[in-house]
Amino acid sequence: MAVTADTYLTFDTNGRKESFDDVVYNIAPTDTPFVSGCSRKSIVNTRHQWQTDTLASAANNKQLEGDDETEQAQTATSLWDNYTQISTKVIKVSGTMQAVEKWGRGKNELAYLVRKAGEELKRDIEFAAMQNGNANAGAEATARQARGVDGWIFTNDLLNGGTSPNPASGTNSAPVNGTQRPLTESLVRSAQELAWSEGGNPGVLMVGPFNRSIVDSFTGFSTRMDNSEDKRLTATISVYVGPYGQLKIVPNRFQSTRTAYLLDMEYWQLGILRPMKIEELAKIGDSERKSLRTEWTVISRQERASAAVRDLTTS
Repeated sequence: MAVTADTYLTFDTNGRKESFDDVVYNIAPTDTPFVSGCSRKSIVNTRHQWQTDTLASAANNKQLEGDDETEQAQTATSLWDNYTQISTKVIKVSGTMQAVEKWGRGKNELAYLVRKAGEELKRDIEFAAMQNGNANAGAEATARQARGVDGWIFTNDLLNGGTSPNPASGTNSAPVNGTQRPLTESLVRSAQELAWSEGGNPGVLMVGPFNRSIVDSFTGFSTRMDNSEDKRLTATISVYVGPYGQLKIVPNRFQSTRTAYLLDMEYWQLGILRPMKIEELAKIGDSERKSLRTEWTVISRQERASAAVRDLTTS
């Protein structure tokens, strides 16, 4: 069918308005299950310390009637520490960029980018809090680093040829990868038993995306849907019912995908030396600058309460 003569078409005109969504679509994940599940603690120095203790092994305690009492040898508490890590985002926007109007974020480009940077900073902290294998006190040309979950769990550590980290003060080292093997229900139950035997009660099984799907194939106990009472984790999650209690299955995009963590969240804290703050920086030329900054560390109040299954396949 032909267009009739002298029909005025859109192709022939100027000045048409653009058709443009006044929204910016972004599906990048912002969930931070470990950091969101931790309680917060204010700290006062770049090196934060705490103590742990334990009880003597249970024994058949029997004494002779009338016998002299024998003093029990005492063991000092264990001293642990971690260093704070400074995490920042800096945004710089030209005066012209601020002045022009934009679709999806109005006129204030700087405010939009500050909100975006805040979400990015949360993800960075989750990544470091889960994956950092050792602590670093820092130096004039070296940034301090907080030891994360990956380096803290060492007592209840199921390895497959790698070496366990030793987080004792002054000799901390990151775990060394071993030969990868599939995640199995037997491994999870063994790790759960180890933590329980030490006095822990892990309630969270935190895994990467591939091993999250593997957990669904466990057959020894049925996986069911349940409502979590801890709204800091998620509203509805899967629950694995094991021989030593329930484990809420929490996928984490930012953790090491080679490891499954059985976490007793009661014994993990985020130490805050400087809460997240937005600061206006000095102008440089025709621009505006703002920074987001926080200083934090991971406090493993008792690593024996949690467990790790390492060296897992990831695809």
